[in-house]
Amino acid sequence: MPATANDATDELLFAVEAGVGTVTFNRPAARNALTFGMYQRLQEICQGVDPNGLVKVLVLTGSGDRAFAAGTDISQFRAFTTPDDAIAYEQRIDAVLGALERCPVPTIAAVAGACTGGGAGIAAACDLRIATKDLRFGFPIARTLGNCLSAANLARLSALLGAGRVREVIFTSRLVEAQEALALGLVSELVDDHKELMSRATALALQLKEQAPLTLRATKEALRRLGGADQVEDQDLIVMCYTSDDFREGLEAFLGKRKPNWTGH
Repeated sequence: MPATANDATDELLFAVEAGVGTVTFNRPAARNALTFGMYQRLQEICQGVDPNGLVKVLVLTGSGDRAFAAGTDISQFRAFTTPDDAIAYEQRIDAVLGALERCPVPTIAAVAGACTGGGAGIAAACDLRIATKDLRFGFPIARTLGNCLSAANLARLSALLGAGRVREVIFTSRLVEAQEALALGLVSELVDDHKELMSRATALALQLKEQAPLTLRATKEALRRLGGADQVEDQDLIVMCYTSDDFREGLEAFLGKRKPNWTGH
């Protein structure tokens, strides 16, 4: 659906005002954990942006002050039974992030609180990131689910943070906090609270709206091409993780609020 008017669903809100499109992940009780439907709607919005249309800048944020998005809603993984389920999921995520990267207008992630898993992937795929001082960014999958990121997603993160930092963050399952994120260039600005975050995101979006649009579009597309790794073979690695006993154990442990017992199988 073209991004030419206000539009809303229960879980993902989309509104356009003064040339600024705002996407809000709207599941605050679940820390804005992302459903497959939310991923699909985000992809549709990004693909529907006309560079000559109403939307000149896109802002992504989460409802409330606890989280931007705390990853994918884990309960959806219970339906995974085959290697194709795993491959299709990672291909879905890559398609969503690819659509976000290819969105022809500047994108800003306005991040408060937790920004993990799929939420961290979305924020990393935006052109600019600003955050509150309680930011926690990362992919704690080696501690929780035992799944993996696609090679394309790892390439995106490595282009942003460097391969060594990505490896360290994923291996240790630690979350990058606000001051470190600022020092690393992961975020460009820190603000005190959610109200100030949204005010600053609007001001930044209005500033970008006044810049030369072709300069911005050419710059973001050239950088996307430089960081591209679309042809890397990774399906064997995805299947290894998502069809393992460890992934099923991690899933049930996460939903049961207990520590997983890893076996390496």
